Amino acid sequence: MPSPSPFTIAVPDDKLALLRKKLELTTWPDELEDAGTDYGAPLSFVKRLAKRWQDGYDWRAQEAAINAELPQFTTDVKVEGHGTINIHFVHKKSAAGAAIPLLFVHGWPGSFLEARKITPLLTEASEDYPSFHVIAVSLPGYGFSEAPKKRGFGLPEYAEACHAVMTSLGYGQYVVQGGDWGMSVARVLASKYGPSSVKAWHTNFPLGAGRWAKTNEFRQKEMAYAMLQGTKPQTIAYALTDSPVGLLAWIADKITAWTDDIHGLMMRVSPLSPNMLGMPHYGRHSGSDLGVVYWFSRAGPAATFRTYYEAMQRKGLGSIYNLVPSPPTIPLGFVLPARDIEISQSMGNVVFEADHQKGGHFAAYEVPELLVGDLRRMFGKGGPAFEAMK
Repeated sequence: MPSPSPFTIAVPDDKLALLRKKLELTTWPDELEDAGTDYGAPLSFVKRLAKRWQDGYDWRAQEAAINAELPQFTTDVKVEGHGTINIHFVHKKSAAGAAIPLLFVHGWPGSFLEARKITPLLTEASEDYPSFHVIAVSLPGYGFSEAPKKRGFGLPEYAEACHAVMTSLGYGQYVVQGGDWGMSVARVLASKYGPSSVKAWHTNFPLGAGRWAKTNEFRQKEMAYAMLQGTKPQTIAYALTDSPVGLLAWIADKITAWTDDIHGLMMRVSPLSPNMLGMPHYGRHSGSDLGVVYWFSRAGPAATFRTYYEAMQRKGLGSIYNLVPSPPTIPLGFVLPARDIEISQSMGNVVFEADHQKGGHFAAYEVPELLVGDLRRMFGKGGPAFEAMK
């Protein structure tokens, strides 16, 4: 397997110019009076986001900051039945000699940038808590990773690609953290490669076979996007690949719905704050970065929608409906953020639980200190997974 190549984000000037031109030429829909958020992303909200992208968002500054903060690489990995795929990833090593290799796996509409806040905390060397080497992949088809060319690339294949990245870096044993699709990939990793390689895993999206506490409300109000992406991903791709405003609204609608206390927080920021796109409390690590990464991604947003199709149409381990617990020999920890869906336990060998009163779906971005604290307690000396990596 070839050695990883250093990678620097450098979006071409013509793509930036085209984005601004498309934003300038947007044709806006009408909106019912007093519609609020009942019909979807409000017109005034999306117009503010688009205005921010067009006139007030300095991608070059963000690009430089991301490149400076996150050491990035690409490498070729082989995936059975799909040939060689070029994978983009962050690899930040800790100075601590006994640091634990941690694979961070994002979901949709997330990206490797979700690890931006937790990476410096996790890699920090200390005698008081464990340190980690952080590897944050861009799943195939996401961010700056190459997309699969053939149908049938689902959760087992994502897991195979992630495992190949870890072994290429010399990490024969490692732990995994993930939310959203990252949870599903982590579950498959634990099932396929544990306990010999995957020694433990942690998720902030503990979807088990038990009853969801908010099932009815969530399905009725928030699952339409998943059904569309899971049944007709190519159809929605035409609209969201061509229209940056369409993509912006599509992603912003999910981020605002899944983020803790979004409405109250939005009242406390300027309409043109650099923190728009539904994550105003993320500081300078703006949610706008997530949206721009989807627009400028190597494969385009369409490739990411197919994750849903493959997981919903597939049988066995690659199915989202397959809720078989991970192997009982592999320690599992989870956290229930305040805004996310709560479920009953049925996921595997649960050794660590936390129930936070704040935070939402994007825990690594929203409440990085809490997530890092949980990982330190889980893997620290005397913690329930301390022996896993010994």
